[in-house]
Amino acid sequence: MQEVLESLAPAPGSFQIDATVGGGGHSRPILEATSPSGRLLGLDADAAAIARTRDRLASYGNRLTLRQANFEELAEVADQAGFDPADGILFDLGLSSYQLADDARAFSFRASGPLDMRFDTGRGVPAATLINELDEDALTDLFKRLGEEPQARRIARAIVARRGREPITTGQQLADVVAAAAPAPPRGRRRVHPATRVFQALRIAVNRELETLPVALAAAVQILRENGRLAVISYHSLEDRIVKRFIAAERRGCICPPEAPICVCGRQPRLALVGPQPRRPSDAEVARNPRSRSALLRAARKLAA
Repeated sequence: MQEVLESLAPAPGSFQIDATVGGGGHSRPILEATSPSGRLLGLDADAAAIARTRDRLASYGNRLTLRQANFEELAEVADQAGFDPADGILFDLGLSSYQLADDARAFSFRASGPLDMRFDTGRGVPAATLINELDEDALTDLFKRLGEEPQARRIARAIVARRGREPITTGQQLADVVAAAAPAPPRGRRRVHPATRVFQALRIAVNRELETLPVALAAAVQILRENGRLAVISYHSLEDRIVKRFIAAERRGCICPPEAPICVCGRQPRLALVGPQPRRPSDAEVARNPRSRSALLRAARKLAA
């Protein structure tokens, strides 16, 4: 949180956007920092997150505006809510503790509920559909591409064999199949469950996370006023790579081929870095919250047009 506040530098009276509001953990200190008249727009695709945050932060009254929306709709929602331009925009791309504990959607491999994994259950198809309908090659590609799982083929083959006997419908069932097909190494202590990468791949696929992120980042740069701040927290290399390359391209500006003798595109740099890149949680924070250990924070400032 301290690194987020330093990166966004929210000033009293400023307009801030939390594009992944979750349980409001970042929104509350941002609202405090912008007191007494600053406003915050919070987006989340998860209706339960919006309801929970509305209750938790009700004391901020009309300083807080909440919308259930995927962040790919950021440009439209910000315009409609009166947050274009904005002074700061935050993306925290990780799952919330509430979602991991939600047995009804099986984000966790310990969940006994339906294998869904959608942030917005009114959109797209649940993870169970992919697990039970994709063929072995398609599952292998999914686990490799979105989960970077080295045992993708073996796991995909085991899933196809298991579902031939009965459908895989819960998070626990899927985790058991993966653990049996690709168990943890016998020596040493593995920090993550064998099914972690498979669950990551499925969650990314059903929520179209890698497709929507570049759209949201581009909208954020458009919305930010001059010297406005963008801060993005990612938790795995696929997300972080998108954020890193996006910021690098916006710092560079020119998109002419390297062999061009002069710039003819006329595109100017739009972002400058804020602080070291990336910032990582302190040892003390990881000790308090082990789930933060993989977090990477990148931040940038919008330049004059």
